[in-house]
Amino acid sequence: MRRSPRSRSARLLGALALAGTVTALGAAPAQAQDYRYWSFWDGPAAGASASKDGGWSYATEGPATSRPRDGAVAGFRFTVSAGSAEASKPRRVADFAAICAKTPAEDGRKRVGLVLDFGTKAEAPRGETPPDIRTECARLPEDGTVGDALAAVAGPLRYDANALLCAISGYPKAGCAEKAEPGAGAGSGSGSPEPGGSGSASAAGKQADGDDSGGPSAGLIGGIAAVVVLGVAAGWQARRRRG
Repeated sequence: MRRSPRSRSARLLGALALAGTVTALGAAPAQAQDYRYWSFWDGPAAGASASKDGGWSYATEGPATSRPRDGAVAGFRFTVSAGSAEASKPRRVADFAAICAKTPAEDGRKRVGLVLDFGTKAEAPRGETPPDIRTECARLPEDGTVGDALAAVAGPLRYDANALLCAISGYPKAGCAEKAEPGAGAGSGSGSPEPGGSGSASAAGKQADGDDSGGPSAGLIGGIAAVVVLGVAAGWQARRRRG
């Protein structure tokens, strides 16, 4: 029995609608898993002024391999996020002049400013209270790393078996880049950076940037949808030629 053009069109439109639904499901954002960890940030280039947002940019390498020049500032922020795009920045401006004002230069050595932001109470592990934000100025050999600066002025430090930085100045007491419970850190935000305040060993070479999305990828589901559309359209064209 031959199907009417209206019937064939209805089938094609139905297939298109199904494919669109599948594609939409694939495009829906998966629930990203938040982690509680120490994030690492670079301040502006040595000698440059900090911008209104504090001058921070997410570091592209770990503190063990980052070798700043004299006059640089590095920041650490204990945060809860699913990755660098959501991570909160240190809430102090990367102002080397203010941080290292009382640390004079020395020949053959360099000075590196550190901003240590222990995060908010909402971001803290259960039962712990974050210390106040503080700044430090470390004097290092010319080839010293940010990790060396941390070890010099912000101990005790704690690392896991994979050399991931877990604690600065003993905070937090336990855990390392662990999954955070739903809602942890919600609404804490990064706040407006405030002006700077008061003023060895290897260190972690990694940043925790977890993303446990799970489920089929949007690309895979979109591909399935495209196959559905193309297959139905080809069949409709073949029947049309035969009719």
